[in-house]
Amino acid sequence: MRQINRWITIFLLAVLLMTGCSNTEAADKLQNDVSAKVYFSPNGGCTDAIVKELSRAKSEILVQAYSFTSREIAKALADASKRGVHTEVILDKSNVSVKYSAGDFITHMGIPTYVDSRHAIAHNKIMIIDKEVVITGSFNFTKAAEEKNAENLLVLRSKEIAGAYVENWQKHKAHSERYAGR
Repeated sequence: MRQINRWITIFLLAVLLMTGCSNTEAADKLQNDVSAKVYFSPNGGCTDAIVKELSRAKSEILVQAYSFTSREIAKALADASKRGVHTEVILDKSNVSVKYSAGDFITHMGIPTYVDSRHAIAHNKIMIIDKEVVITGSFNFTKAAEEKNAENLLVLRSKEIAGAYVENWQKHKAHSERYAGR
């Protein structure tokens, strides 16, 4: 557990430094402003943790996804949208070439969905909830990631870190194209 906490601290420190904080400011923010939960797969509860966080959303959910086929996560996004939570999704272009996907489902549920084809791979796997919670890690939003793959997932609570992720999300949305679904 000590090793995990050390890696989380290093990761969070790097994020804060990228947002312009000095080493001292970043260390203070880590001590005062961040909580983190760690999940691993296979069968480590990553999907359940994501669905739980999405069910708590009150105002906004922003998603960037490389691979997105999880029915449970797509349903949780649709449920949040139905509750009035502003929800938007940016997907990698590979989601367009597959059969009917979760991307198609959420698009048909009225959730604004975009495709980021500017990059060789839009490999982000993030969710930003209420400008306060960031979900990130290697975990793709897929059934295979939960049941078969060795993956990790971090759930971070920090307005500072969420702000950096929102800013990056907006940059990617600016060059993405709206997806109409199949």
